[in-house]
Amino acid sequence: MTQIKSTILAVDDTPENLDVLKGVLISKYSVKGAINGPMALKIAEKQQPDLILLDIMMPGMDGYEVCAKLKANPLTVDIPVIFVTAKSTVEDEQKGFELGAVDYITKPISPPIVLERVKIHLTLKEAQDFLKRQNEVLEEKVIERTQKMEELQDVVMVAMGSLAEARDPETGNHIRRTQHYVKKLAEKLKEHPKFRDFLTPETITLLYKSAPLHDIGKVGVPDNILLKPGKLTDEEFEEMKRHTNYGFDAIVAAENTMAEGGNFLYYAKEIALYHQEKWDGSGYPEGLANENIPVSARLMAVADVYDALISKRVYKPAFSHEKAVDIIEAGRGTHFDPDMVDAFSAISEQFREIAAQFADKEEQQ
Repeated sequence: MTQIKSTILAVDDTPENLDVLKGVLISKYSVKGAINGPMALKIAEKQQPDLILLDIMMPGMDGYEVCAKLKANPLTVDIPVIFVTAKSTVEDEQKGFELGAVDYITKPISPPIVLERVKIHLTLKEAQDFLKRQNEVLEEKVIERTQKMEELQDVVMVAMGSLAEARDPETGNHIRRTQHYVKKLAEKLKEHPKFRDFLTPETITLLYKSAPLHDIGKVGVPDNILLKPGKLTDEEFEEMKRHTNYGFDAIVAAENTMAEGGNFLYYAKEIALYHQEKWDGSGYPEGLANENIPVSARLMAVADVYDALISKRVYKPAFSHEKAVDIIEAGRGTHFDPDMVDAFSAISEQFREIAAQFADKEEQQ
């Protein structure tokens, strides 16, 4: 199998000097020549040589300027440049290295030195190119692995959310509607100075994915309470209230089984535990008030209550959108964060559209 020769571009304004370099290199490399700076730049950009041997003292555009332009061009920045020149002072060499050259050969040249220096720097470039390719492969693998992890996370969210839906016949499309409400409300609130830093696109995506787990704790509530058609007794309601703790504990248990990537459940834990808290501190399970309630849970509270109001339950008919909006606005500053209610009022028609899009079958008939 014939090995492809590396390509060397030799640049010198004296044709005799180019002939000497070609004579030294031609047995091992493919050699191209340029007699001035502009020609060298054009060849370098178009043909991408593996290495450039560059004279400094040339009329018009000297070697220093050529080197600077090569290093400023993304297409040629990685091509090694070796100055071949009669300028041999320390200052000359220092300037050449500062401009990005990798080596400095003085004239008159020694053929063995030229061959050895060229060989060394081609080997270094080959190693650098290999590392660059490996880094690109690794980056692609990281991206692929991240995508697979996100897909797995989505599956976990949906699967866990479906557990609660399977237990509660009233849930229907509730979890789908509420996650869309949360997303719309968060997108509106990201315009608010108070929430701008928190509600980044990444956080909003996590909140959207976490919302279906808000009632996961209902899997721990006994059937005789969860499925009771009438009003709950005080004792039964106390047990129902524990679904927030059950949900938090279930998510923590799931999180603890993961060797990595568990942070995506952070907001799911907050939402499950605190979505029944109220702005005035009268909610449960901890009686948190005002901004002590996590933003995620405050968003979920509005979404959850709105959907409960517009949905038919065994203990109540479905309220109209308008009545649901009135009830939520009446809870401004008591049940709900005032800023959340203001944002909800501004986009309440979008909530209506989501409710229609994901309406339960009974409601569509």
